[in-house]
Amino acid sequence: MSEVKETKKKADLEKKAATPKREAKKPSGKTLTVMQVYSPNSREKWQRDTLKGLGLNKMNRTRVLEDTPAVRGMINRVKHLVRVKGEAV
Repeated sequence: MSEVKETKKKADLEKKAATPKREAKKPSGKTLTVMQVYSPNSREKWQRDTLKGLGLNKMNRTRVLEDTPAVRGMINRVKHLVRVKGEAV
């Protein structure tokens, strides 16, 4: 029985070693720099969830996001909580 467990462990380790690690996606094209300036406390849950979706969940946190219609829409929904610092090319 111990041989079976050892064989499974070895197979799992080999499988993990063979799996390539994913690299973080780098924004291509235009980007937006978004900063959270107001707290999501006492706000509705969908507003807090939208901030989390943007990667903003603490005050003064800044993210560089790809300029897509989806991101623009999320920013528009919480425009009273965030500030778009600048548009980089």
